[in-house]
Amino acid sequence: MSSTAKRKTGETPAAKQRRVWDSAAPSYDRQIVLLERIQFGGGREWLGARARGRVLEVAIGTGRNLPHYPADATLTGIELSPAMLGIARQRAADLGRSVDLHEGDAERLPFDDASFDTVVCALSLCAIPHPVKAIGEMKRVLVPGGRLLLLDHIGSTWPPIYAAQWLLERVTIRAAGEHFTRRQLPLVRAAGFEIVETERLKAGTVERVHAVKPN
Repeated sequence: MSSTAKRKTGETPAAKQRRVWDSAAPSYDRQIVLLERIQFGGGREWLGARARGRVLEVAIGTGRNLPHYPADATLTGIELSPAMLGIARQRAADLGRSVDLHEGDAERLPFDDASFDTVVCALSLCAIPHPVKAIGEMKRVLVPGGRLLLLDHIGSTWPPIYAAQWLLERVTIRAAGEHFTRRQLPLVRAAGFEIVETERLKAGTVERVHAVKPN
């Protein structure tokens, strides 16, 4: 067995995610643009329209949400992949937006309790190894009454599509830690958030969630 194979075999879930997204970073924007238009159209605008005050974006990726946030929002982002974070930093500079960017893990956010008015996570809980931990961290850093805004692909409401998703993730979970049959809404409810608004689209494969941390 090669040294690379040994290293990958012993990887932690977070290290695997970092490796996968570092590798994907240079081509990510080019590859996702058509998928976003077809599958997630309007989703980033939906998130931006609901964000307020001190905003933390968890798993900010290459910063594709940055153009959609209110001009008066104070923006912070955290991302596991240094390569993705570098692209987000350049995008912020190109937009002329001040964004406090951090390299770090969604399951261990390096911020104090009650630090943010809004937490956003887009197209990422599908791949975060332990989404319950990540949602708990999002709740911890929100102020009472703070907003949680999520956008993700989830298991379809149509059985033939769900079956295809299940088969697909037999490959994608092993290769990249990406799930297609997860659903975040029950986890948000279980964490004690109050649900304000949800939308389920595209044969139930896409969900938008707006929830608040109770006062």
